Amino acid sequence: MFPNPQSVIPLPPQPNLEQYKKLAKELIKACKSGNPDAIRNWAREWLEALSFLQEARTEMRIHFADEIAKFAQSRLATKRSDERKCVLADAQFIIARVHGFQSWPRMAKHIEALHHVYSPVSKFEAAADAIISGDLPTLLKLLQEDSTLVHAHSTREHHATLLHYVSANGVENYRQKTPKNIVRMAEALLDAGADVNAECNVYGGGATTLGLTATSVHPEQAGMQIELLRLLLDRGAIIDTDKRGAVVGCLANGRRKAAEFLADCGAQLDLEGACGVGRLDMVRTFFAEDGSLKPSATLEQMQDGFAWACEYGRKEVVEFLLKHGMDVADRDKPTALHWAAYAGHAEIVKLLLECSAPVDIKEKAHNGTPLDWAFYGWAHPPERAQQENYYEIVALLIRAGAKTDERWLAQDPDRPQINRLLADPKMLAALEGSL
Repeated sequence: MFPNPQSVIPLPPQPNLEQYKKLAKELIKACKSGNPDAIRNWAREWLEALSFLQEARTEMRIHFADEIAKFAQSRLATKRSDERKCVLADAQFIIARVHGFQSWPRMAKHIEALHHVYSPVSKFEAAADAIISGDLPTLLKLLQEDSTLVHAHSTREHHATLLHYVSANGVENYRQKTPKNIVRMAEALLDAGADVNAECNVYGGGATTLGLTATSVHPEQAGMQIELLRLLLDRGAIIDTDKRGAVVGCLANGRRKAAEFLADCGAQLDLEGACGVGRLDMVRTFFAEDGSLKPSATLEQMQDGFAWACEYGRKEVVEFLLKHGMDVADRDKPTALHWAAYAGHAEIVKLLLECSAPVDIKEKAHNGTPLDWAFYGWAHPPERAQQENYYEIVALLIRAGAKTDERWLAQDPDRPQINRLLADPKMLAALEGSL
């Protein structure tokens, strides 16, 4: 978890390095106690003491503390399972990582700089807070006072610039927010000279503001994603900065509108991406006259593109690929039937079943069948999904031989939704295959 630079907790308003040294020693004491729950208790007490986290739900704080404990235990483990390192340097490293820093010395240097209101670190932190809160006057004031600020990088592991923060993605999770004036905030940064193609160290490195914005859920939910992408492109942002391409990145993160927008703006489209955005005209160009794939396309692209087409309801593309030899069960990932069932595309589910798609196959990540995924989609519908379609999908799957798995349903964290599903008269009828 915490090796991910965005899954972190914020520093308190006035962080005290001496208190953190004491906290590290308390972790060592817990480690040496021999109590298997001591480290978990240490983590929970730490989070409970952070007053600015009190607004978070109790169960969320407990879950977060448990994740911290797991990370600490893995770091403190030795080759022998019955021993622990219990070394102060490791305890300090754990605390630094939980706050998003690569090392204890870097966190200590950051904290020291925060005590000087005019330090570059303090200015950067203030500007980042202004961006996510939509405080344009403060941001403009900071940029006017220090012309180098717009080129600065965060001292946290992700090394993001201020412009990256407008994406609400990749940076520390508690700063992933999209105010209504986020486009104006981005304009201010770009007008001040921000490098629109600057990269930061998240998701394997080389992440740009455009790529992070296109795959981020927060600007999409705020209704700002397309306008923000348009601004970045107008200011010279490069669309495709990695081999997989921006469109596929959007599809993989559930950002349908962003994928379609970037495709319309000239993003590169391989077979996979063309399938995902429903560009049948381009999909055809990857096949020879005899129906075989051209050298520029691969079977893997066809398989992944088929899955996207089923998830995003591209029925014409699905029909075309089926006619060109697509195997409906040729995946060790979630199958096309999983995706169509989850996304509520009844016509595609019917089409796949007519092609003998297996209904009892379980994907590896969640150990769920297409029917399980249909239940989950009903309880947590993705964008544009019509809940009425799930009744038909469940009935289609049941008639095709699918069986319910109560154990899988019981694992859903949103149990009230599942209880409502199982008490729904139409769903009960669908489970009998009578719709």
